[in-house]
Formats: sequence, C-alpha cells, structure tokens
Amino acid sequence: MAVIGGGPAGIAAAAVAAGLGRSVVLLDASPRPGGQIWRHRDRGTLPVGARDWLGRLEASDATVLSGANVVDVAPGFRLGADVQGRAVTVAAGAVVLATGAQELFLPFPGWTLPGVVGVGGAQALLKAGMDVRGKRVAIAGTGPLLLPVAAALARAGADLRMVAEQAPPREVRRFAASLWRTPARLVQAALYRSAFATVRYRWGTWVKRVSERDGALLVTWTTGRSTWAEPADLLCTAAGLVPCTELARLLGCELSGEAVVVDHEQQTSVPGLYAAGEPTGNTGMEAALIEGAIAGFAAAGQGAGARALWPSRARHRDFSRRASEAFRLRPELRARAEPDTIVCRCEDVTLASIAPGWSVREAKLATRAGMGSCQGRVCGPALRHLLGTSADTVRVPVVPTPLGVLAGLTAQRDDSRGAS
Repeated sequence: MAVIGGGPAGIAAAAVAAGLGRSVVLLDASPRPGGQIWRHRDRGTLPVGARDWLGRLEASDATVLSGANVVDVAPGFRLGADVQGRAVTVAAGAVVLATGAQELFLPFPGWTLPGVVGVGGAQALLKAGMDVRGKRVAIAGTGPLLLPVAAALARAGADLRMVAEQAPPREVRRFAASLWRTPARLVQAALYRSAFATVRYRWGTWVKRVSERDGALLVTWTTGRSTWAEPADLLCTAAGLVPCTELARLLGCELSGEAVVVDHEQQTSVPGLYAAGEPTGNTGMEAALIEGAIAGFAAAGQGAGARALWPSRARHRDFSRRASEAFRLRPELRARAEPDTIVCRCEDVTLASIAPGWSVREAKLATRAGMGSCQGRVCGPALRHLLGTSADTVRVPVVPTPLGVLAGLTAQRDDSRGAS
C-alpha cells in the first residue's frame, strides 16, 4: 500500500495498515512526517498525541520516503515520484490519498505586496523560526484556523492588532453556540482565544485593499457598511482552505464540489484508491486521524476495525458541515479584484486580461494564467472562484519537476514494460 501525504491522515493510515502486516510506503513532500499542523523542528514541542502517532509510525515497518513529490499516478497505481531529485517508481496494490489542503487566495488590490502572507503560511514561517516580536500583525480570513494562528503569533511576541473573520456575526454566534456538541473543541477554542484576549476579534470584517505607506502596509478594512485603514507590518490573510485533489482528478475520482467522494471505508469511486483528511472536505486534525485510520483498516482488509470508528467520524463530519455553513465565503470577497489586480502571480496576468464568461482553460490559453512555476496551484482555485467555473484538467507532472527526474521515470516505465 502506498500512502501519499505525511500529515495526520497519512500517518494514521500508514501506521494502522503497517501494524496489521500490510507492506506500506509513505511518500511525503516535507523533510519529516507531520504535515502542516505537526510541522516541527523539535519533537518535544509537539502535543502528546502527535508524538504518540509519530512514534507508532516509526515503530511500524512502514517505509517513509521524505522529500518525495508524487508527480504522476498511472492506472494500476504505478506512482512516479521525485524523491529529493531522484526518480522513484512505486507499484502499489492500494493507495491512500492524504494530500491535505492548501490556502485559497482570492486576489484583491495589494495582495502581492511584501508582508502579505497566507494565514497558514504565517503559521509555517513561525514554526520555521520567523521572528515576529514587536511587529504589528493583522489576521484576516475565515474559519477555525484563525484562532490557533492568532494564539501562536501572540505567544511569539507579535503586536497583534486585529483578527478579522469574514463570516457574518450571526453565523459565527450560531456556530459557537453549537460547540457544546464537541466539548473538546470548545475548550480548545477558549484556550486559543485566551492567548490574545485583549486583541480585537471582529466578525463580518474583511480586507478591501492593501497599499504601502512610510515603509509599512496600510490595510483598508471594511464591514460592507463602514471602511477604515490601519497600518501593519505583516498581514496574514486567506479565504480558507481548498482540498488538494490533483492526483484524485488525475485518476478520475468522483468529486462533489471541491472534495473527493468516499464511501464508508474511505474508498473513492476508483476501487483500491482511498482518501482521508482534507481531500474529503472534512477539516481538522481529529477528523483526519480517524479517516486515516479507517482507510488503513479498510486497505488492510480489517473491516471491523474501520466500522468501530464510524461513530467518531460521524461526529467530526457533523462539525465540518456546521463549520462549512457558518464560514461560507461572502460574495464580496470575489468582487474585490480591480481591472489592474494581478490574478496570476507567476505570469503577471491581471483581471482585465480575462474576459467575463471564460473558463479556466480559456484564460490559460489566452493569457498563460496557470502556466507559471506554481502550475496553477495558487491561481487555479482563485480563478475558479472568480469566474464561477470548474477546474482545468490535470496534467503530468502535477508539480514542477526537474527534467532529469522525468527522464528517469520514463526510463523506469519503459524498463518495466520491457520486463513484462
């Protein structure tokens, strides 16, 4: 079995399946397993639960390939990967997609200025050692991720000025009132909020534009009724998360909106192919661990183990549904871009270059939007939301890959055909 992605879902799937005697290889793009949420330099700083799962993975017989980007998945589950500059081919009987999610950036004037970063990006930079002591920091976005990032920045010494949630106040209050169903999440949210208790936490507020003034950022905020500007050294902003489904789409999996459709055992519409965590649209570490474990049990042929976890998964899916409804993106976020706003950073494509009614493919053919070094991973989801259209087709390689690695994978494929 091959597991693609080394976050909580991938770790759980690999550890469970390997513990049941399945031969498992885990391919992860990061230097070490943990994903974004368990990104670390010193394991001692991780929560006990994270250390336990990482210990289970290490104690198992699973093979972990770090620095591994899967660039191609052929029918029959033949994976082509770039492993730290080496071409590696993996033939698997089953695959678990635990590819996580990425931040959704909806362009607005000034979003490409230095000092404007993603919410999750700021979290990653902080874990990598970014010094924010004394810096004026503002956070704008949506969903539960805002709380842990704000808490982490405050604890790191940032001069946190404001946390802005775009969802309407009535929706946030309704969601908060429903947290009694998940007491652990309620306690967790309270602890996060206590870390920046003196900081403004505004609902129904979002960034309208950003400019530069006196060597700093000038952030223009709006509630739709009132508008004002405040200075900041760092603005952390995004429009939530979008599942990473490139490999799923490459293999022809059924999708519902942005998420991969799975059955009770986390199996996709492609037999032998499972998905767990963010690709299924279920957010949060707890849900990812449970879905990963279910996929691990199912792929190892242990249906009873998978069924035992179904009630827990149902509770987390209910939380995800309520969160999705509460933090639905308001249409004003899609209307912020002006004609000269860059919508594709790699190719410097502006909104004025894209005709209304175009599909993502038409925009790509006419303007090169999506043909830069990120291969549409940033502007692709943005254009889908701005244009109200479906995603473009996925092509190999799904991530930027050195030509030498592509040549190596081609040679390995040809060798296997000759041997057969």
